[in-house]
Amino acid sequence: MNIHEYQAKAILKGFGVPVLPGVAITEASQAAAAAAQLEGPIYVVKSQIHAGGRGKGKFKEAEAGSAGGVRLARSTEEVVAFAGQMLGRTLVTIQTGPVGKQVNRLYIEAGSAIEKEFYLSMLVDRTNGRIAFVASTEGGMEIEEVAHKTPEKIVTFSVDPATGIMPHHGRAVAKALNLTGDQAKQAGQLVSSLYAAFVAKDMTMLEINPLILSKDGQLRCLDAKMSFDSNALFKHPDVAALRDESEEDPKEIEASKYDLSYVALDGNIGCMVNGAGLAMATMDIIKLYGAEPANFLDVGGGATKERVAAAFKIITADENVKGILVNIFGGIMKCDVIAEGVIAAVKEVGLEVPLVVRLEGTNVDLGKDIVAKSGLDVIAADDLDDAAQKIVAAVKKA
Repeated sequence: MNIHEYQAKAILKGFGVPVLPGVAITEASQAAAAAAQLEGPIYVVKSQIHAGGRGKGKFKEAEAGSAGGVRLARSTEEVVAFAGQMLGRTLVTIQTGPVGKQVNRLYIEAGSAIEKEFYLSMLVDRTNGRIAFVASTEGGMEIEEVAHKTPEKIVTFSVDPATGIMPHHGRAVAKALNLTGDQAKQAGQLVSSLYAAFVAKDMTMLEINPLILSKDGQLRCLDAKMSFDSNALFKHPDVAALRDESEEDPKEIEASKYDLSYVALDGNIGCMVNGAGLAMATMDIIKLYGAEPANFLDVGGGATKERVAAAFKIITADENVKGILVNIFGGIMKCDVIAEGVIAAVKEVGLEVPLVVRLEGTNVDLGKDIVAKSGLDVIAADDLDDAAQKIVAAVKKA
């Protein structure tokens, strides 16, 4: 689960992490009052969407002006003007794709005199089961670009969970950022506070870009991006309450209600598969035969008829889907349960696109018999290769 910048900063502030004062608003009429709570005379008006690259982004609407999604205001009047231009508009960034995202919230933050900008992030390194730090002197840039052009400017290290954060970790970050003296001490405290927040809230990613050194010698987190382990949210109702469903795909929200692993993609062939590995293989072979998957959908090993029906409805709700491939290899999952769920969903919502079903494994004969006797226009497939070729051909023919 992701949250907005202003929410992330509120969490960090609770752990003693240095952030600048700011006020979140949802209506342009709140802008003047928000600015009045800050010292000024410089303010930063920030679009709040779940995507990076906001500063370089562009609004679709001409009324939003030519500036990006993060703007420097030199007066309360400019704050009010920017709020009126930005709220309710669609911001397109490198991470939103051409569709963009509507800006429903702004964060009005106090300005800061910046001496230097750095990059600092934390993530779960699944190769060694530890929390890793990534630090670079190249703040304000996309870390992927830094890794490509100047990889020597990126320093990474992981923290042994047996010891937790130690003073030498803070020194490592200070050295990576070329900080000495008091700034090095600040870096050590910052690293300790960030690690405490990361562990306490079960985060999977925390990115500070940029981390700044102000002209008065203070380190400040100028931006903050957070992701959380969805499987641990039951332990953190305060974090779960921060979820902004307007930032998420409605189909993904519906999928979460049935514990389905679903991710919307840009293709036109909907996929229903059991098992993440098989789902990836299914998407790969669809691409091999010249088409694009419309989603990743893993119904899991113990799905019920109702859960399968819900999954099928989610796929058909996508207007981009021009064909559906059901690919099931039954182990714990029984092929007859899949067949019953698919048939029930088709009878309820109808079937307007080609449907290819490949079943193998537990109760496969029973599952195929259920599909055959359903009276529905379903294309049967013998194996994955056969199924992929048939659905791609059917979509191209339709």
